[in-house]
Amino acid sequence: MPIRLLPETMINQIAAGEVIERPASVVKELVENAVDAGATRIEIATSGGGLTLIRVSDDGGGIPADELEMAVSRHCTSKLANGIDDIRTLGFRGEALPSIGAVSRLSIRSRTAAGEPVEISVEGGRVSPVRPAGANRGTTVEVRDLFYATPARLKFMKGERAEASAIADIVRRIAIAFPAVRFTLSGSDRMTLEFAPTDERLRRVAQVLGAEFPENSVEIDAERENVRLEGHVSVPSYSRANALQQYVYVNGRPVRDKLIAGAIRGAFADVLARDRHAVTALFLSLDPALVDVNVHPAKADVRFRDPGLVRGLIVGSIKEALAAAGVRPATTGAAAMLGAFRPGPVPFGHPGPANGHRHYNPSFHGSPGFDPLRSHQRPLDGFAEAAQAVFEAGPLASADTRASQQDAEPSTASFRLGAARAQVHENYIVAQTEDSLVIVDQHAAHERLVYEALKEALASRPLPAQMLLLPEIIDLAEEDAERLSLHAETLKRFGLGLERFGPCAVAVRETPAMLGETNVEQLVRDLADEIAEHDTVETLKQRLNAIAATMACHGSVRSGRRLLPHEMNALLRQMEVTPGSGTCNHGRPTYIELKLADIERLFGRR
Repeated sequence: MPIRLLPETMINQIAAGEVIERPASVVKELVENAVDAGATRIEIATSGGGLTLIRVSDDGGGIPADELEMAVSRHCTSKLANGIDDIRTLGFRGEALPSIGAVSRLSIRSRTAAGEPVEISVEGGRVSPVRPAGANRGTTVEVRDLFYATPARLKFMKGERAEASAIADIVRRIAIAFPAVRFTLSGSDRMTLEFAPTDERLRRVAQVLGAEFPENSVEIDAERENVRLEGHVSVPSYSRANALQQYVYVNGRPVRDKLIAGAIRGAFADVLARDRHAVTALFLSLDPALVDVNVHPAKADVRFRDPGLVRGLIVGSIKEALAAAGVRPATTGAAAMLGAFRPGPVPFGHPGPANGHRHYNPSFHGSPGFDPLRSHQRPLDGFAEAAQAVFEAGPLASADTRASQQDAEPSTASFRLGAARAQVHENYIVAQTEDSLVIVDQHAAHERLVYEALKEALASRPLPAQMLLLPEIIDLAEEDAERLSLHAETLKRFGLGLERFGPCAVAVRETPAMLGETNVEQLVRDLADEIAEHDTVETLKQRLNAIAATMACHGSVRSGRRLLPHEMNALLRQMEVTPGSGTCNHGRPTYIELKLADIERLFGRR
């Protein structure tokens, strides 16, 4: 078959296959165009999950009448005045509108501040002449019957609800980056998503991620070699089962980058379980020449000129911020606990929940024939007088005596985790602060303390190594062998002794004693792959840390062990000065804090 030039319509349909993957892709391109046009109000309306209708209206600068026809032509853009190495807008390729027009029925109405309103239509790639229209200042883009010109693509679309959910996610991601812009999304299900404009980025983040996010997050503000990282990440005890609530931006552009996602996962590796994910809103700012956003037509992937610098900045700044924040629980734990204490109203005399408890009526005790031993209003079995005798403090001392005792023994209630008051079920420490009640899981808390001590020991001195009886020779690609030899000194500190063995192999003579019997070849190959991708040796660190976590679990205070008051207080004081002590090594919370105000509300005092 001879080589021939493809028709323009087919060229646009092929390009659309890369740019327009689903209705959410259309919304992304149109909303980004509206933001680039300086809009302060953007309204998105959809029907049929975006397949039937997508309408995006804005109050931006508009498109001049004499440029409207060029706007729907491929590779026509107003956003590359300074070249491909200095991209400061969200769009720049000049492909979105012609790609959308190639697979749908597209119409654009626009008006500039000083111009007349005009309209143009594109149907399946066929462009109609520009004509006068009625429109306010700004632009309205309407897309109907998406993919009608390429029906095969329709077979790959998900249900209406799934497509609508993807559109909502796109709007949320862009809305976080531009808090001064009002975003309104309405769909055929009559549900409306609206983000009011605000001067504070964290307030917009709270609009998207929920009002509880700010108080369950720590601020990130760091800079290294003119690369700046700002934003907020959740405390470890406030996590999710997936990474959908990780919002990351590079120079204001929403991205889904593997390097950044891996860095976030690495920063939380010690404080979150493998199946849990932090909630983040992070903003990277750097010279546009140092990042390539032209990796894919969808512009969701980026490439950094110095990926090691970016990864190190993210991991280091998040770890430092979490350590500086100290011990902090998630407020959602207390909220769940409060919810458990708030059963629905049950009329007096009516059976309560399945456990048969009834609500207390103070007038009932005065009724004739009341027998406290048979009544359901009697004290619960676990709180009888004999069972509580161990907590008896004797007669109250006088005010002067109590004051002198307080002067002689300063109260520990002023500490962050307060003073231990009791141990419940030989596993939970109940402590009192000046304004709250704290419940600590003693095993989980001590597990974190032991783990952090082991990690500090690992980092402070070279690890013991075990000599192999015979060196293990591992064949590698020449570049992998070179990378490993360059990191030999670092690997030696972790107990892995290796050296170059010819151009395409390394000889391993020592392995970390902590690893015991291990697959040396697989370890070395994993390290080579990681160094090639990130220029780090995190794989070995993670294996050693995993062993340290196991040792900490077996070496910590076990559930069921009774602790003396001074032991409980010592545990609390250690938690207060240990980074990450709000969660155990598996990501579970180590304590829950219940504010006194919440307790008083439970008892109707507020």
